[in-house]
Amino acid sequence: MALLTLIGAWIAPHWAPIQASSWAPPQNPGLVGVFKPNQALAAIVLEDVGPAPEHVACDAEGTLYTSLDGGTVLQRPVDGAWTPVGTTEGRPLGLRPDEQGGLWIADSIRGLLHMDAAGNTEVLADSLAGEPLRFVDDLDIDQNGRIWFSDASQRFDYTQVALDFYEGSRTGRLLRYDPITRQTDVMMRDLFFANGVTLGPDDAYVLVNETGMGRVHRLWLKGPQAGQRDIFVDQLPGTPDNIRFDGQDTFWIAMPSLREGIDALASLPRLRTLLSLLPIPLLEAAAQPASFVIGVNLDGAVVHNLQDQGNPFHYITGVTPCGNKLYLGSLKTQAIGILPRP
Repeated sequence: MALLTLIGAWIAPHWAPIQASSWAPPQNPGLVGVFKPNQALAAIVLEDVGPAPEHVACDAEGTLYTSLDGGTVLQRPVDGAWTPVGTTEGRPLGLRPDEQGGLWIADSIRGLLHMDAAGNTEVLADSLAGEPLRFVDDLDIDQNGRIWFSDASQRFDYTQVALDFYEGSRTGRLLRYDPITRQTDVMMRDLFFANGVTLGPDDAYVLVNETGMGRVHRLWLKGPQAGQRDIFVDQLPGTPDNIRFDGQDTFWIAMPSLREGIDALASLPRLRTLLSLLPIPLLEAAAQPASFVIGVNLDGAVVHNLQDQGNPFHYITGVTPCGNKLYLGSLKTQAIGILPRP
């Protein structure tokens, strides 16, 4: 056994795909208090759309959009059926309607895109300072038409998500694209998997989820705090994925898994390095999928806690308020979930 340990310790650093580093995770409160388990998500109604609809978008008229593994983008008018709009030929994740029948798209493979109502796609940004954007994840549009979007990792792409968490090198960024100058700027860096992005009331600030640390960052854009950043929500028991503002007083956050597994390995870089030699599907199997959605108010306090940990509709990656309903996306299903809005 001692010999095998020595061999493993020598092989791992030389052949492993990661350069693991330690981190100190924020306190994990667990499923207690405001996060106490319940069955609020038992009321989910499923609507089949296709493989891995990660997110749902809604325009001002109530038309819904989602995207599938393989690149297809779908549209569903109010009381209509889902029909293809086009394909990005990549892996579209975050979606925002342009109010002209088209979409702004965060495509993890192809970059920041725009798709018009006819399905024609234009690449807006796929590199920065000569380096390719490896993992464009989510986006939002401010009142000036600038696109705020996340680059989850500079180390790994969409097919290697688990490796980013096993490495823990924190290379995620919040970026901003200006369609007039066609310039992309770094607005926040050193995030442990930068994920969901949403603007707050009157574009006073922008929020970005840091999935690996179970928290939400805020960058102030207006007022006396403009240019400063702080933590908007901290110590979440799950891994925050997408976040959406309802335009009034609530931010909806989807948490596809719980944090225990990630936290337990935080101080064990050698073990993570050795484990990273395993096939990625085995690494992903260590995650703890959850059916977990929360709503927080303008002060970052939890006001809605929606769970159902026994629900087969799990690994919820996006939650979008639209009318009197919430629309849920997941990377592990063939359907979107629909729930009455609390």
